[in-house]
Amino acid sequence: MRRLILMRHAKSSWADEGQRDHDRPLNGRGRRDAPTMGAWLVAAGWAPEAALVSTAARTQETWALLGFAGVPMTPRAELYHAGPEAMLAALRQAPGVGTVLMLGHQPGIGAAARMLLEAAPEDPEFARYPTAATAVIEFASDGWPQVGWGAGRLAGFATPRGLGPGR
Repeated sequence: MRRLILMRHAKSSWADEGQRDHDRPLNGRGRRDAPTMGAWLVAAGWAPEAALVSTAARTQETWALLGFAGVPMTPRAELYHAGPEAMLAALRQAPGVGTVLMLGHQPGIGAAARMLLEAAPEDPEFARYPTAATAVIEFASDGWPQVGWGAGRLAGFATPRGLGPGR
């Protein structure tokens, strides 16, 4: 079995209007939400063994705040605003571990989540895939190169807002 954690970066800042999109950092809410989502993954027993992360500042900062120090992380330029096909191609090259976290951007991350599942949930938050939304998808597969569209089962999905106060 393989487990994929598909996460959208936490809330980013638009404070500097002249800043390149790639360089935008997280805002205060994003800095609070990222550790919340990392704690949710740990509590559920879904800590990643490796990560593939877009090179954008906001995804890199989200990764750093999740709390998985020591887990190997590979920055992937092709995940910056990637579509589902590019995300699947990157996943098929993932290290041969059981659980991989892929951290990227909308709309690609949400579209990839829907396309990887045999049945997407009828959840408006899943359809919207807001900032820091995280889906955990399991595959009956011996390796990442064999993973394909429509083959996954949703094991869990959460958003910071859905985890509620005190999260």
